[in-house]
Amino acid sequence: MEEKIQYKYYLDEGIALINEGKFEEAIEKINKSIEIKRDFEISYFYRAVAYQYLERWDEAMLDYTEAIKLNDKMTDAYYNRARIILTRKDIKNPKIENAISDLEIALKLDSKFIDALYAMAAAKKKVGEYEDAIKYLDELIEIEPDAINAKALKKLILTKYLKKEI
Repeated sequence: MEEKIQYKYYLDEGIALINEGKFEEAIEKINKSIEIKRDFEISYFYRAVAYQYLERWDEAMLDYTEAIKLNDKMTDAYYNRARIILTRKDIKNPKIENAISDLEIALKLDSKFIDALYAMAAAKKKVGEYEDAIKYLDELIEIEPDAINAKALKKLILTKYLKKEI
């Protein structure tokens, strides 16, 4: 099998296994893809996705970082890396600033990325920047007027943290 086709074959197999919830098997296939072609960001991205599902956070972070090194326009890699920082329970004081930085890049690449807007609002809330959090939530609600979670978070920040009447 030609090298180009072979690495893509293993990657496609790995993606299919991810979709089936077979993450360990997916990682094995994607490892073969990376052995053949080490400079393809999509392989690292999907292996990171599999690691993330398995809660192998450090490996996922390394692979998202490698994917970004190979292609600095990978919006989802920035977003996923930020999500790991924001949701990990095994780290006492996560570096929220790193998540904010990744989300800023993701939003620069796609200003209408609803999940990134919500994650940015949550990150800003965590660091006590409530007005900024509201700004991101307003952007999200403008794009998606029925965003229930965004409206609920906005109400919480306004009433609990900014002590405003609604």
